Amino acid sequence: MGKYFEQNSTIYGIICPLQQFGPAMKFLMSTSVLYTLCVLIWGSTWFAIEYQLEGVAHEYSSFYRFALAAILLWVYCIFKKLPLKFGLVQHVWLVLLGTCMFSLNYILLYKAQVFLSSAMASVIFSSVLIVNIINSRIFFKTPITARVAIGSALGLVGMVLIFWDELSHFSLENTTVFGLTLAIMGVLAASIGNLVSVQTQKYDLPVIQMNAFGMAYGALVSLLVGLVQGKTISYNLSLSYNISLVYLALFGSVFAFGCYLTLLRRIGVHKASYAVVLFPAVALIISTLFEDFQWTWSVALGILFIAAGNVFVINRRDLSKAQ
Repeated sequence: MGKYFEQNSTIYGIICPLQQFGPAMKFLMSTSVLYTLCVLIWGSTWFAIEYQLEGVAHEYSSFYRFALAAILLWVYCIFKKLPLKFGLVQHVWLVLLGTCMFSLNYILLYKAQVFLSSAMASVIFSSVLIVNIINSRIFFKTPITARVAIGSALGLVGMVLIFWDELSHFSLENTTVFGLTLAIMGVLAASIGNLVSVQTQKYDLPVIQMNAFGMAYGALVSLLVGLVQGKTISYNLSLSYNISLVYLALFGSVFAFGCYLTLLRRIGVHKASYAVVLFPAVALIISTLFEDFQWTWSVALGILFIAAGNVFVINRRDLSKAQ
């Protein structure tokens, strides 16, 4: 299964033919390189999103991103002559996947970053790991151990510490709390998308085609959400908008998901999930350098609590089982 998956993954399909040119190309396919790329790319996408927030409705920025990503994947599928015919039930699941994972969660997170720094948004999104565990219990009856419960509690305490100043001065006009609420809703949508992706495994959907259809459906949902709200379709011709759009579509969507999904089958879900714990560190560094992110003791302590909670949930025993 692992060999089949790699041969049908984007990152493998692009790099594998080049491995004949020597050890360097084989090195590019190594687990450590793929993992590092995944963390660095996803950690930097939060800063790139900042350039998508002005001049274009968030729904349409999300539409442009995943429409471009879907086109790239479709071109790849056609070039490689991959099968693209699926049944009605499979398409229903793909619509759900696209709606949750490639549309609603990004619309909400784009809106949240109007009120939050990219660093704060990335830290909140890292809680999706714990939300997934809770939702798995609700929908799939997966047991929650004492270790997981403690890790979740640590994450919750960390979130309260990060936003302590805003929560202690809560008011209906507190924009930071509003941004926090939007980000949490985005995390919930992403978690539901993850649950849907688990369900799609029952139909043995190839990963590349699944992402191609999922991103296409997600793009259409984002477009419809914007149209239903009566928002005027617009496009920002600025260089910063277009560079960030291409970066988010090509690297943040196509390339990073290719790295992550390859890792998922190669080293297991637990080890691959460490990317969710680590990429906020990249986002925090970038935000500190370029957004004048203000560190406080409560923020630093809160981040430590969240990191401890995530690492507590994913301990070494689980990692050894993931082999």
